[in-house]
Amino acid sequence: MPETRRYQIRGVVQGVGFRPFVFRTAESHSLGGWIRNDSDGVVLEIQGNPSQLEAFIEEVRTNAPTLARIESVALLEQRSNGEAFDGFAIQTSERSAQARTLVSPDMGVCEDCLRELFDPADRRHLYPYINCTNCGPRYTIIRGVPYDRKMTTMAAFPMCEACEREYNDPYDRRFHAQPVACWDCGPRVWLRDSRRPEEDPADPIGETAGLLRDGAIVAVKGLGGYHLMADARNEEAVAELRRRKRREEKPFALMSASLDAAREYAQVDEVEAELLSSIARPILLLRKRRGGGIAESVAPGSRSWGVVLAYTPTHHLLLRDELDTVVATSGNVSDEPIAFEDEDALERLPEIADAFLLGNRKIFTRVDDSIARAVTLGDRTEVTPLRRARGYTPSPVKAPFRPPPLLAVGPELKNTVCLSRGEDLFLSHHIGDLKNEATRRSFEHAIESLSKLLEVQPGLIAHDSHPGYLSTAFAREQKALPTVAVQHHHAHMAACMCEHGLTDPVLGVIFDGTGYGTDGKIWGGEFLVGDYGSFERVAQLEYCRLPGGDRAVEEPFRVALSLLQQAHGSFSEVDVPVVNERSEQERQVLGRMIEQGVNSPLTSSMGRLFDGIAALLGVRERCRYDAQAAIELEQLIEPGARADRLLDWELHRDEQPMRVDPRPLVRELAGEVERGAGSAAELSLRFHSTVLDMVLRTCLEIRERTGIATVVLSGGVFQNEFLLRGSFETLSEAGFLVHVHRQVPTNDGGVSLGQAAVAGWGAR
Repeated sequence: MPETRRYQIRGVVQGVGFRPFVFRTAESHSLGGWIRNDSDGVVLEIQGNPSQLEAFIEEVRTNAPTLARIESVALLEQRSNGEAFDGFAIQTSERSAQARTLVSPDMGVCEDCLRELFDPADRRHLYPYINCTNCGPRYTIIRGVPYDRKMTTMAAFPMCEACEREYNDPYDRRFHAQPVACWDCGPRVWLRDSRRPEEDPADPIGETAGLLRDGAIVAVKGLGGYHLMADARNEEAVAELRRRKRREEKPFALMSASLDAAREYAQVDEVEAELLSSIARPILLLRKRRGGGIAESVAPGSRSWGVVLAYTPTHHLLLRDELDTVVATSGNVSDEPIAFEDEDALERLPEIADAFLLGNRKIFTRVDDSIARAVTLGDRTEVTPLRRARGYTPSPVKAPFRPPPLLAVGPELKNTVCLSRGEDLFLSHHIGDLKNEATRRSFEHAIESLSKLLEVQPGLIAHDSHPGYLSTAFAREQKALPTVAVQHHHAHMAACMCEHGLTDPVLGVIFDGTGYGTDGKIWGGEFLVGDYGSFERVAQLEYCRLPGGDRAVEEPFRVALSLLQQAHGSFSEVDVPVVNERSEQERQVLGRMIEQGVNSPLTSSMGRLFDGIAALLGVRERCRYDAQAAIELEQLIEPGARADRLLDWELHRDEQPMRVDPRPLVRELAGEVERGAGSAAELSLRFHSTVLDMVLRTCLEIRERTGIATVVLSGGVFQNEFLLRGSFETLSEAGFLVHVHRQVPTNDGGVSLGQAAVAGWGAR
């Protein structure tokens, strides 16, 4: 007897070719029925004998399209009578009361579309907006769900007859590809060149490539916003881009046409090649290769390049012939959000860009490029995100419990926001540092657009416990919803726990630069024990003073002087360059500030310890970008190097919390510098190795006291590859179960996830 079954399928099942896949699968099994999108995902009704239906649904589960991700398949109804279906049909989308569908992230152009792009016989030959159900924009153009064309910015472009035939054909690769378009009906690009104001050239992309080859700086519209591009092999052009963008030393990203082009200047292993070539297309940090001809100004003093492969048709059209690699940095002035609207780009970037490659497919939500790194941890290689944005947002993290609908507004730096819907915690794209009005507007837009897309009405707002953060002010200034303050390092710990589905208490090793502590001091070198509901600070890095407060973050020599004063009683008599290079007046002023605590808050920050040691060793006394001193300190270490001996340090076990005291190592390093007894690279290796010893011995002591052997590592300091890998390996060898971030950044970009987990646990 034939029977009819109705299923609800949830997950990333819209805009990814899922319905035509089900259509073809049903026909291959000779089954009747229908499928349609709704706000929960898709609803499927299928008719046949039971063995056919079981084989069919198993194939749907296991062979779904590449971009699809099935979260659940629920049988809603089963009946053995009713009218027989005449074949299988794809029905019009239906909207339910509340959205639960998952929206696919934006994806790089697929190989099929690339073949058509460069095929002179194809009707989309050289069309810069070519796409299909397997690639192209999603999150950046969608205004709401269900994911239909009318709910995207492509609603402004009615399809021509040829595109409409493809769009309505279940056997076509472009069936219900919402951004589908062609030369006859779709959006266009055009070039605006301030130096040549004549009419738009017939080949604006070819003309743009010519400008880049000639040394010009061009603002180019991408999937989620504008890039500022320059020829990566033209030292003069790259240096000029630095000058205009006011970005003195922070590395630029490189965009190459292909994996082969990237391999000319970067070392790429098998895992890195797979990630670079993935349809998500993140910027990946890669070791430099000798030669390759890339301008030194792209990443001065760094051992790594940040590399992304071309991911839009426009990029591929630009990067061919004589131009295969360009600088592709965010289209903004430092500290501002990227420009994503044409008018905004023309208004904000004319002092930087010589020309603009514009396009009239509107971007609804601006999204930066994602950044990642492949790190070997034990016997496997893990991909660790440093910035989670294009290609990954808005894919959710699954919580190990069901929080109520809430909004977490994140921290001040590297801000993201997070919304909960059932077990799904949706982290926004990277928003940036909330330092100005432009970034705050971007922050508010992210909250509004994500709430609308997910159709979530939060009943609670979680925020950082720091009273001075703009995100905290946003939460407290609204009066409609209750708020929950979440301590910064507790949020870091909870974020890593949530990623791994942990609910039992863990030991959190949380190292970062700044976080407001429960005692009103600046934390950042913390050993916490707890879960989502509560935590105890069982050990910490010894407090030291930050003369000048935030200014010490930009001028690490101040931290070095504070560490020396703490270790020696007075820094003035220590015969090292970081002291000797200060004027007498500067020594006196800073000495009094540290001694008397004037504008010199206390901090337990591991990030500041790294900064201070970098200045003490003569690596970096003033920073041009975030964590520059610590980054350059790590880069002195040769890959695979091991220290022949450690530095001294002390663990004060009888105090509560226990104190990790670095004063002995500061004295020892100062003595080595005074005697000229070791190179900066050798001393950096000994210092890093000593920090690993601090982590191991402190965790062993905590395990002895608590019995907890599960460790999570979080905080921006764990972007340090030597520290992350070394901590993972030494703790694992000592019998700990160690978890690191794999879905969200270990830095503050993951804090909103932890805020949502902590607040959600308490509000269940």
